[in-house]
Amino acid sequence: MEKTWRKTHGEDNWVGLLDPMDPIMRSELIRYGEMAQACYDSFDFDPYSKYCGSCRHQHQVFFPSSDLPQIGYTVARYLYATANINIPLFFKKSRWPDKYWSEHANWMGYVAVSDDETTKYIGRRDIVIAWRGTVTHVEWVANLQNYLKPIYKDIPCPDNDVRVEAGFLDMYTDRKNKDGYCKYSAREQVLGELKRLLEKYSNEEVSVTLTGHSLGSAMAMLSAFDIAETGLNVRENGEKIHVSVFSFAGPRVGNLKFKGRLESHLGVKVLRVFNKHDMVPKSPGVLINETSPFWLLKIAEDINIPWCYTHVGVELELDHKISPFLNPDAAAADVHNMEAILHLLDG
Repeated sequence: MEKTWRKTHGEDNWVGLLDPMDPIMRSELIRYGEMAQACYDSFDFDPYSKYCGSCRHQHQVFFPSSDLPQIGYTVARYLYATANINIPLFFKKSRWPDKYWSEHANWMGYVAVSDDETTKYIGRRDIVIAWRGTVTHVEWVANLQNYLKPIYKDIPCPDNDVRVEAGFLDMYTDRKNKDGYCKYSAREQVLGELKRLLEKYSNEEVSVTLTGHSLGSAMAMLSAFDIAETGLNVRENGEKIHVSVFSFAGPRVGNLKFKGRLESHLGVKVLRVFNKHDMVPKSPGVLINETSPFWLLKIAEDINIPWCYTHVGVELELDHKISPFLNPDAAAADVHNMEAILHLLDG
């Protein structure tokens, strides 16, 4: 593992590792997939709970409480996002008559760090940023704003033509000053905690790995762009810390300029895992996307058509219909399910 981690994290764009699936690559995907799944398993979405919208567990015991006692990571910080967005069914709150735990925030994920034993085994200190998707599975994607917004007003970027889906960007950058859980935006929470950890482990080799399922995948993509664009992954001696994204069943996030800057200029490595029959990875950008002729994409970009999206990274396409253990005629929500993806990865 110590000698192969850069390859399994995209140093060579996963050439020769995906088909057939390399055993170490498979274990890595399952590990990060389980970290993404833990966001769902630990989220309190019961409207009759006082703490609906929060995490069920204290961060000190997050992984043991999520049935992952051997994962080898410790949660350093929880992440929260506001409900001031137009992505339906994201926000959950209690139906109790008393004031619930937070009026504006929902728990959205966590930052975790590999422990000493795991660090020695995998060959570097791994900092993981895991994002939760929507509690419901597929309904939200049909109601996206489907509006591309310039990113530079919220995330410093020298290219004003880099655009991303407005709802995703709002969720990542919005804050509520009067609420302690989202006094700082999700963006500020991520960058602040990552800066602290990178300073703590300044004398070690470090990787930054982002993961998420569905909407969480979009958040992982945005935060990876942000980390690299702001240069947080560049040390004082000029060494660039490796940043990679393991995206599961994620939607399209931005335009062609977003893809080009993330992949080519910033060097973030993205592996996009999805079920070929899932509708979420096909949205937004149903009409104009990476499957369109390049000349059409360029024209759409030049005249700022607001619904021109492209996927980012290397794709790993799965197919639940060829599994003898999954229903080939499964409902849309089941096709999108993270546990189904983990089953397919596990062979």
